Parts: sequence; C-alpha cells; structure tokens
Amino acid sequence: MPFSALPNHRGRAWTAVCLPGEKPMSILKENEHQPVGTQLPLAKVLDDLGWNADGLIPAIAQQFDSGEVLMMAWMNREALEETLRTGRVCYYSRSRGRLWRKGESSGQVQRLESLRIDCDGDTLLLRVDQTGPACHTGRRNCFFYRVDDDRAIIDSEPLIDPETLYGK
Repeated sequence: MPFSALPNHRGRAWTAVCLPGEKPMSILKENEHQPVGTQLPLAKVLDDLGWNADGLIPAIAQQFDSGEVLMMAWMNREALEETLRTGRVCYYSRSRGRLWRKGESSGQVQRLESLRIDCDGDTLLLRVDQTGPACHTGRRNCFFYRVDDDRAIIDSEPLIDPETLYGK
C-alpha cells in the first residue's frame, strides 16, 4: 500500500506535503516497493511520466521475440495513447512536427506486443513485432555503427534500398 494510503494516527490517509517548488512523489516512485500484481490506474501513471519540456518521452523499440533493440524515437501523450488503443506503434516526429505512424510511408510497421515503463518513468520500452527493416536506411535496426577503439564501424548491410522503401 502506498504511504499516502496508510492511515495516520487519526485514522485518516496521510496527505503528502511538499515544500515550495517540490514536485509531489509520482505514483511510480510511491509504489515501487509494492508486491508483484499491484495495479495502478493507467491515466494517473501516464500523467506522472517524465515528459520533457516539449511534452515528449524517449521510446525504445525492441523486437519482442529476439530482444534485438531496433530504434529509439519520441512519443507524446497522443502518440502513446493511440499506440495503446490501436496496437500499431505511433511516434511523434520532431522534424515533421506531427504524429508518425511507423511504416506509414515504407510499409514497415510495428505492432505493439507489450509496453514497459522504466523505474523513473522517463523512458518507455516498446516490445514490438517489426515488419522488415526498422531503420530509414533499410537496415534491420538503427544501431549499425559499432564503436571500436578510436573509430565507428558500419557493421550491417541494408536489407532493402531506402529508395525502394520510400519510392524516391
């Protein structure tokens, strides 16, 4: 049970008191020591996520069955809610300034298998089923630069030519 739900000496729930400028404890932090199976209201969890000043949160996409890390992108609340509602992954494109449904121009969609939130509530892990390459370069994942000593080495070939993917 979260501390705030425990009765005080008068039999009432404690009320969180914050000093000026302090942020109240998030629902995630408040419940991190609860037993397996503890359920939290999703709307409150989403409210308490670590959205940055632009209203975005980093989202890491991982292939659900192999564990391969595919890409990192940004989500705003609208993109996250759409993803949860439809099962098709939607991100927020900072360069386009709008929602970006993965695969809308390439056909290389991501279907959400499960979503995880890190302990601090400031990063999302999307376990997805990726159709084809995840990277705009035509590679399976976006992490094809391997750092080795004093250089970065390209260590994978594109699966498909980006011009074929995007019709350029």
